[in-house]
Amino acid sequence: MIEVSVANEATDELARAFAHLIPQLSVSPPPDRQALAEIIASPSNTILLARDRSNGGEIVGTLTLVTFRIPTNVRAWIEDAVVDSKARGRGVGQALTAEAIRIARSRGARNIDLTSRRSREAARRMYERMGFAPRETSLFRYSVREAKKAD
Repeated sequence: MIEVSVANEATDELARAFAHLIPQLSVSPPPDRQALAEIIASPSNTILLARDRSNGGEIVGTLTLVTFRIPTNVRAWIEDAVVDSKARGRGVGQALTAEAIRIARSRGARNIDLTSRRSREAARRMYERMGFAPRETSLFRYSVREAKKAD
């Protein structure tokens, strides 16, 4: 059984879970306990945890919901959603996403945005089943790191 909850404090268990999960998502280094504390302390961030209650409550997935007010509305973004490879196909991502949608709606968001790499086909299918649709937009990125090197 999968249970989704909000991370309210940065613990050693949480840091270990991120150290295990983030490499399955990105080449970026996972956040340490201090960084997790900063993320949790930000009122714009909500870290959701999926625990496998049939396996001692092990953290098997996480998702970060970012909500913030801008002049035109409340924005919501799903970031860094990752499910442990051993737990995929069991509804973990769907449970995390459903809770993120519930929270974003309760905070007044009209839309929820996310990005998903083309290579993550199962995740993309799940998002589409849950009602997410590709958006007609041009996403631009400014690389602060690359700009700094050029200075």
